[in-house]
Amino acid sequence: MPAYAVAHLREAAPHSEIAEYIERVTATFEPYGGRFLVHGAQHEVKEGEWAGHVVIIEFPGITEARAWWDSPAYREIAPLRSRHIAGDIILVDGVPEGYDPGVTAKSLREALAGE
Repeated sequence: MPAYAVAHLREAAPHSEIAEYIERVTATFEPYGGRFLVHGAQHEVKEGEWAGHVVIIEFPGITEARAWWDSPAYREIAPLRSRHIAGDIILVDGVPEGYDPGVTAKSLREALAGE
């Protein structure tokens, strides 16, 4: 089941360390099967607020996503970004093949009926 690294990064002033981070980051996640799904794209806010940018990296699974995040290669370059861009970053499992949201809704309805 795929997993994702999702980042909500705030606006930042241009800095050479950010450019270096961008130049080097792909090499840190490719060994773990990672690939950009969203990077540097415009987004359209439909509800709430979302100032800044979104980045999504797909991995084959959560194990690979965690291994990338904890890897010496990524830990080495992470400060190049974090010193200059505030943000929130999560690792999250995707849904399995054939996922049916109706099963989740049914479980919720059953829990509500038991109240």
